[in-house]
Amino acid sequence: MTEKPKLGVYICHCGINIAATVDVQAVSDYAQGLPNVVVARNYSYMCSDPGQLLIKDDIKEHGLNRVVVASCSPRMHEPTFRKALQEAGLNPYYLEMANIREQDSWVHQDREEATAKAKELVTAAVAKVRLLEPLTPREVDAEPAALIIGAGIAGIQAALDIADAGFQVYLVEQSPSVGGRMAQLDKTFPTLDCSACILTPKMVDVANHPNIELLAYSEVEEVSGFVGNFDVTVRKKARYVDVSKCTGCGDCAESCRVAGRFPNEFDQGMGKRGAIYLPFPQAVPAKYTIDPEKCLFLTRGRCGKSPKCVDACQPGAIDFEQKDEIVSFKVGAIIVATGFDVFDAAKKPEYGYTDFPNVITGLEMERLVSASGPTSGEIKVNNGEEEIVPKEIAFIQCVGSRDQSVGNEYCSRVCCMYTAKQAHLIKDKIPDAKVKVYYMDVRAFGKGFEEFYDRVRREGIRYVRGNPSEIFKRGKKLIVKVEDTLTATPCEDEFDLVVLAVGLVPRGDDRKTIELLRLSQSPDRFLMEAHPKLRPVDTASDGIFLAGCCQGPKDIPDTVAQAKGAAASALIPLARGKVSIDAQVANVIEATCRGCGFCVSICPYTAIELVEINRMGHMVQVARVNEALCKGCGSCSAGCLSNSIQPRSFRDRQILPQIAALGGIK
Repeated sequence: MTEKPKLGVYICHCGINIAATVDVQAVSDYAQGLPNVVVARNYSYMCSDPGQLLIKDDIKEHGLNRVVVASCSPRMHEPTFRKALQEAGLNPYYLEMANIREQDSWVHQDREEATAKAKELVTAAVAKVRLLEPLTPREVDAEPAALIIGAGIAGIQAALDIADAGFQVYLVEQSPSVGGRMAQLDKTFPTLDCSACILTPKMVDVANHPNIELLAYSEVEEVSGFVGNFDVTVRKKARYVDVSKCTGCGDCAESCRVAGRFPNEFDQGMGKRGAIYLPFPQAVPAKYTIDPEKCLFLTRGRCGKSPKCVDACQPGAIDFEQKDEIVSFKVGAIIVATGFDVFDAAKKPEYGYTDFPNVITGLEMERLVSASGPTSGEIKVNNGEEEIVPKEIAFIQCVGSRDQSVGNEYCSRVCCMYTAKQAHLIKDKIPDAKVKVYYMDVRAFGKGFEEFYDRVRREGIRYVRGNPSEIFKRGKKLIVKVEDTLTATPCEDEFDLVVLAVGLVPRGDDRKTIELLRLSQSPDRFLMEAHPKLRPVDTASDGIFLAGCCQGPKDIPDTVAQAKGAAASALIPLARGKVSIDAQVANVIEATCRGCGFCVSICPYTAIELVEINRMGHMVQVARVNEALCKGCGSCSAGCLSNSIQPRSFRDRQILPQIAALGGIK
């Protein structure tokens, strides 16, 4: 390095976050005496415009060529200060941050010791910044298209927003129809809008939009590449029905030899379907699908003299020779909107879900009250002896939520309100019904929620604070054993029907998505965002975004809002046509690389590959980094046997002096 380091050190008060525990003036005075430090200052908020202007002016006035900012975590404001350096004409990578908030003031109470630690952290930052090298980020072209995985309301909304902006969208849904969980609902709280009435138009829009290629009954098999340039492979599963010929008339389903023999997944197993089926009346696309595991012809090779569905289909759409189709395409951004599963009530055996047919889940109740459900909207249940219209009904809230015993400590956010909604619908359909709700706490947090909760209580719904311990049967009645915790009264209440307000849980097949896209999970096992406050729709993988309940439980308005946020974020690289690649990536010294491949297997981002090069007349394998995929995490450097791969700005010659400054090593 020929240029003599001229350093500026800036200590942030962060209001009182730092200044309350650290003597920032003392740290500033101390920094002024460190080697190569030309100027040292402290200011209330270094990230503010006046704070940044202070740095810019000093760079120009004093000719600074290195800057240390001692403030909060670099995760918060490193981009802010890099931009300030760049605007002042200095390479943005000549910046080092010392975290004296999270790593010092917030974790200490003794002012003298916290100040001493801040001085050490600044000393270490100064030791490193003198050895930093200028780096230059580069840009690559971005493919003007997006992949959306999952076509529930989140995926549908994101697809429409991106497509309306003029970009190509590939919308992949593993079920035969789009719509997701929202399609299973009867009404939506708190407005009691018909779910199908507000969802179906959007389902039709995604099917008809010129910029959306709908890939229903399909699964993403492989994703490679990087932000702006993802290569995607999708398997379109064989429907054994030619969708270009199918008119959706239903003659095939009516003629099926096994019609009405199998549980209908859409109706939560309460309705029946045949081997060839349409998931629900408003399905989009309105095309029939043959279940290869249920069809006699596909499982046994014969179905009577000939398959009756073939004979019944006038357009000749049945095609038993159809095979899975593999399609490939490139996209610039990916949105994950895979949704959720409902909690398996069988994991709470004390509630008798698997023992008593008149103990059902909240989603099963949705199908019972829905006009398109298995009972055409009439609330009828079997009490084990006969089918009845229930007159005494109980709801038990927080089943599978806020429950350490099943590993779900979080609130599912929708259970309180869908219980209130279903209680209202029951009173509407069975006016003389007596309805009780057993609850731990009522969380009516959204717009109009508290008013709706008050409304259903005025309608005669009785709320009892208590967590039932068990459900058992006495005669034809279900007995709910519970303690009213407000009055400390034990009770055994009789009911015809018990509805378990099951919570939301991560999808059972999320592991495949996580491995496919290299995503992370938060402690609640939902997909993890990059930052819970500032980047709630981003992931740690650039160009991949989250929308809806795959990121955590939420209701429909919040799901739609997050979907629109994810779409807006995905549109940034698509609209720019280019993406910036960070310069702080791993670098291989090919002359010393042994080609052992340890770094390839270690890299969590699959950013390293082995390539052949000519080394002094011999073809040898060496590691090579795809800079667009690399995140500079340093895992490869830790595993390298020959010290041939290190992240830029975190090389040994830069880190070791920093360690020495902290530990006093000479």
